[in-house]
Amino acid sequence: MQSPARRLILLVMALIPSLAAAGSGYAVYPSQAGFDDVLDALKLAIEERGMYINNVMHLSEMLERTGKDLGQEQPIYQRAESVEFCSAVLSREMTREDPARLVNCPFIIGLYTLPGASGTTYVVHREIPQDQVAGSPVMARVATMLKEIAGAAASW
Repeated sequence: MQSPARRLILLVMALIPSLAAAGSGYAVYPSQAGFDDVLDALKLAIEERGMYINNVMHLSEMLERTGKDLGQEQPIYQRAESVEFCSAVLSREMTREDPARLVNCPFIIGLYTLPGASGTTYVVHREIPQDQVAGSPVMARVATMLKEIAGAAASW
């Protein structure tokens, strides 16, 4: 059983994405935990729901390498990774309902830290458009799943 203070913190964390990224198409969850702890929490939250992690993309390394090739040495991130994962059940249901939803496969949740802003790790995912959430039970489940996993990682 969670303490009332922990429940309040989780509620506030759940509201932050809608306040911080309203209308952007992205939900951003700030965390005061270190990058590695948030990454571990993200992986655990995915696996606890019976989903499979396909890949972890090391985006900050790739952007740093390509930035040097382009003569743009200013780092964008201190560290950034995207975790790609799949739910066979949700993927099948959402694409059976609308084949164009293939664009949502795999699901991706990213996390990053910014140079000069130590102490905050951000967890981010694309938001499912509200019309899809309202018009499709499976897309409502996908939206909830993304929020729950990202929120769990950020509140670690």
